[in-house]
Amino acid sequence: MALTIGIVGLPNVGKSTLFNALTRAEVLAANYPFATIEPNVGVVPLPDARLGQLAEVFGSEREVPATVSFVDIAGIVKGASEGEGLGNAFLANIREADAICQMTRGFEDPDVIHVDGKVDAASDIETINTELILADLQTVEKAIPRLEKEVRAKKADPNFLAAVQAAKEILESGKALSAGAPAAKLDLADVKELNLLTAKPFIYVFNVDDAVLADDSKKAALAAQVAPAEAIFLDAKFEAELVELTEEEAREMLAENGQDESGLDQLARVGFDTLGLQTYLTAGPKEARAWTIHKGWTAPQAAGVIHTDFERGFIKAEVVHFHDLLETGSMSEAKAKGKVRIEGKDYVMQDGDVVEFRFNV
Repeated sequence: MALTIGIVGLPNVGKSTLFNALTRAEVLAANYPFATIEPNVGVVPLPDARLGQLAEVFGSEREVPATVSFVDIAGIVKGASEGEGLGNAFLANIREADAICQMTRGFEDPDVIHVDGKVDAASDIETINTELILADLQTVEKAIPRLEKEVRAKKADPNFLAAVQAAKEILESGKALSAGAPAAKLDLADVKELNLLTAKPFIYVFNVDDAVLADDSKKAALAAQVAPAEAIFLDAKFEAELVELTEEEAREMLAENGQDESGLDQLARVGFDTLGLQTYLTAGPKEARAWTIHKGWTAPQAAGVIHTDFERGFIKAEVVHFHDLLETGSMSEAKAKGKVRIEGKDYVMQDGDVVEFRFNV
């Protein structure tokens, strides 16, 4: 399932350092604006402790986790909506992402220049949001005259035009669509065709130092600036060092820092949820695997992720929740204790379902 999260931010906020850590890639992370010119794509495994436990139950030879795809996109600057810096390339690349991870600098370092000359998270967020809003305004202002003609000619749906006009009002008020749509009673699905930037789900990552990571009041103040969107706090340099260690060394280093989860694991988990995704599990002697599906998908749709023939020939699904399977210790015991259910075509999959599909070829 090729869904991606675009990592955006002003130049020199640590995007490429974070991306290096996420993917263990050797992406250029230089101390000058526009070091990243072409978007770099990395596929990151989703942390899932259930896979190891499932592999033990089934004696699986390998584990195959779900993944999250991140795209490192060139830094944005004021005027990007008018083509300043690498604005045109930035906007084209971010339009292709399904969600936006906006990275903001919250650390002081005289050796790392700030494009605006000072570290101010609120100002950085406003700069990026303003450019995205202005880009969306250009899109809707261009679309409305065309849609008005098409509605008069009965070639377009008047409701679509009304939705685009409502979007224009939100954007003109200086709000991103994701923030302003609920109060305006605008269903963002009604303007999906325009692929508007501020209609995408947002995650905010604050790249901070140890002092901020240890200060709950500072983190709360930063999180309040982006609420109700999710805020994640991490030190990109620390995360880059962490991925170079063995699993045991990384756990020890996290414990020394008072953390039970790395910032990268948290980002992958939150990003997966922000994309509206969940996993179901399958297992056997060869592998224990997490399969990626959209929340709300039915059993036949989930089966189709394995192979389209599974969806077309779907008969039923044998389902047991992971926790029930772990508690009973095996599929045979789970069946004996009535924990395995037979589900049909209307069953809506739940995160953590362990499934075996029955189908006709």
